[in-house]
Formats: sequence, structure tokens, C-alpha cells
Amino acid sequence: MKRLGKGGTLASRQALVHSLVHIESWAVDLSWDIIARFGSDLTYSLPREFFDDFVTVAEDECRHHELLKNRLEDIGSHYGAFAAHEALWDSAMATADSLPARLAVEHAVHEARGLDVMPLTIHKFRSNGDEQTAQLLEDVVYKEEITHCAAGVRWLSYLYHLAHNSQPEGSGTGSSEADSAVRSPEGSIPDWMAEARRHSGVETWFHELVKTHFRGSLKPPFNVEARAQAGFGPEWYMPLAMLPKFAATAKTLQQEFVGMQLQQTDAVATGATA
Repeated sequence: MKRLGKGGTLASRQALVHSLVHIESWAVDLSWDIIARFGSDLTYSLPREFFDDFVTVAEDECRHHELLKNRLEDIGSHYGAFAAHEALWDSAMATADSLPARLAVEHAVHEARGLDVMPLTIHKFRSNGDEQTAQLLEDVVYKEEITHCAAGVRWLSYLYHLAHNSQPEGSGTGSSEADSAVRSPEGSIPDWMAEARRHSGVETWFHELVKTHFRGSLKPPFNVEARAQAGFGPEWYMPLAMLPKFAATAKTLQQEFVGMQLQQTDAVATGATA
């Protein structure tokens, strides 16, 4: 695929919006897939809140898809006009047998990456005069995507606590009940639970899941603020970041990203007091 560009031309902005429409299309499918694929697996002891969360995510993603598709048509193109990647579905196939892996890769890697690049994407549209698309991304898509990433972090943490026989927050399931509910007739626990129990924290379990089911390292700059709102700090993602020899480049990218965010904040403040 060609690079999407910086949004300086109409064709570039169309390609950017088209990419977002395509991502949202996959996100709709994956929101239902996680329910249909894993929801009936008793070894996960999933409460009602899990299903509520991902039905809400599916509804949001469907709305995002329609809003962005309509916006794409407004600027003179249509869904299907450009080539599109299938990275999200490739990852879905790679995590088809594991709910923890699906939560880690799709929600705490891919969705989190979306949070990282969204401020720059908004800036591309705004700096090139497309305020309508910028506002759609900023006021609707960006804010709701934070909650989708948070769902992945929340339910991966739930499974970690379940594996360690503690009572997951809000589940109403006691430790002895949780342990007995997931055991097979032979008395063994599922592989995912044994794997989780090898880790002293959910963060290191997340690291193992990503290393096993995702190719490559995580790329800075990281949107630290949005990631924190989604419920996970640097201890989750920094150990998976670029190799040490790229540390200086990563630090420079992070500083530039923070600087851009500060400029946007100053611009908003100036506009509010003008």
C-alpha cells in the first residue's frame, strides 16, 4: 500500500478518511466476533458486564463507520475506492483461540496505537483546512476509542485476577467458585489460566501475550495521556517498545509528540479567551 500522506491534497485526505472507514469496518466485525467466539467458553467465567461492554463497543464502531463513510462521500469519494490493509483481521486470526491474546493484541496494541496516531491525524486535517473531519475525529471517534481500549485492559485484568483466584472487581464471583467453575472434569485448569499464574502481574502477562501473538515491537511516540485514561501506564507498553539502539530516536519522537500536544492545548486556550 502507498503511504497515506500528510493530507495536503484532497486525494490524500480522501485516502486518510478511507483508511479510517476501513478500520472501523473491521472493528465492528471484531466487536461481535469477540462475543460470539469467546462468550460461551465457560473457562473464562465472563459476567454480563463483558457482553454489555462489547455490545457498546460494536454500537460505537458502527456509528463511527457510518459517520466516516458519509464524510468520505462528502469530500468526493466512497468506501472501496482505495486499497486497504487487513492487519486487524490478520491479528484476529492469530488470536482466534485465545481471549487473553485477543484482548491484548486487538485492544491494548492496535486500539492503543490508534490513540497514539489520532492527534496527528486530527492535526493533518485541521492544518489543511478540513475542520469538519477534524472535529468528527476529535469530538466523537477519539473520545470513544479511549473507552474501547479501556475495555481490553479491563477484561484482560479481570482474567488475570480470575486466574489468581481473587475476586475480580464487580464480578460477584468468589475465589473458590471461580477456580472450580473453570476446571475441566479431570480437574485441570485451562492453559490460559496456567499461563497467567506464571506472572506476578498482569503487565508481564500482557508482555508475553504480545510477544507470542504480535509481530514486531511497539512504535513510539506514545499518547501517554490517552493511554492513562484507558487504564494502563508505561509499565504496560514501554518494555515492548523499540530496541535500545533506537532509544534516542524514540525519545525525540516522544518529545515532538508532547510538544505538538502542548501547541494544540495553547491554541484551544487562546481561542477560548479571544
